[in-house]
Amino acid sequence: MHIIDTHCDALLKLQLAKRGSIYNQKPLTFRDASSLDTNLERLIAGEVKAQFFAIFIEPDVPSDEKWQHALEQVDLFYTEVLAKNPEMKHIKQWEDFQLLQDGEVGAVLTLEGADAFGNDLVKLRHLYRLGVLSIGMTWNNANLCADGAGEPRGGGLTLLGKQVVKLNNDHRVFTDVAHSTVKGFWDILEYADYPIASHSNARAICDHPRNLYDDQAKAMFNKGGLIQMVFNPPFINKDSEQASIGDLIKHIDHLCGLGGVNNIGFGSDFDGISSFVKNLEHAGKYQNLIEELLKYYNEEQVKGFAYQNFLAHLPK
Repeated sequence: MHIIDTHCDALLKLQLAKRGSIYNQKPLTFRDASSLDTNLERLIAGEVKAQFFAIFIEPDVPSDEKWQHALEQVDLFYTEVLAKNPEMKHIKQWEDFQLLQDGEVGAVLTLEGADAFGNDLVKLRHLYRLGVLSIGMTWNNANLCADGAGEPRGGGLTLLGKQVVKLNNDHRVFTDVAHSTVKGFWDILEYADYPIASHSNARAICDHPRNLYDDQAKAMFNKGGLIQMVFNPPFINKDSEQASIGDLIKHIDHLCGLGGVNNIGFGSDFDGISSFVKNLEHAGKYQNLIEELLKYYNEEQVKGFAYQNFLAHLPK
């Protein structure tokens, strides 16, 4: 069964490996590097039809270097993911999903945290032109647009942040709430035409700041937003580095009970996590999740989780 996965951090791994090459470390090959959870061979084995690749700048990068780091990751997306692998097809606008052929894997650029462009909207517009189709306002720290989920202050969107959300609307780009504070979430939901939680779970099942409370989930569903299940064990079982596929399904069950059966998908966070769901350690094992889901849901519902729900909620 086809899969659409809305979050991975392969570009950061590719960048760190390339930067490390000056210390005689070997750059990674996207096609088959064993350290990439989402390498091409694994995407094909797992029947992943589209993979979203996040541009993520680590918080310790000095502010005057963040844009350069972002451009390096975009360059690796174009040169290492796309140019060297004819199976990978760039999804630069939503209509491109309709053009994917058998044997092809769609590749989508996203931005995780507005730190990359600071308060420079010219840089943001360049990211739109390069094909960024989803923007998370924050990672866990604060930036000029909003506070992140790990910021004790817990603030929401700034005036700049609200402007960015409106620009996302104008460009038919998702605004991602995955790393938002509670206040930031509600601010985004007020302004965003296309909200998504690219990699979050249910806070009622696992009380973690990266997960969503029930009222948040219901509000997302009422607005036509998507919640994409994340495979990081600490977001599945509280204070644990272990989880089973059954534990992950508890989050899906809970969100379905809130009315989200048509709004749930997958955002694995592969290549950004250090512990894994058993039998779901990389993209090549995605069909293990599908097989388990088919024990509890009918085929059309599972197809919804896997890819149809996402396609039904593309920005128009």
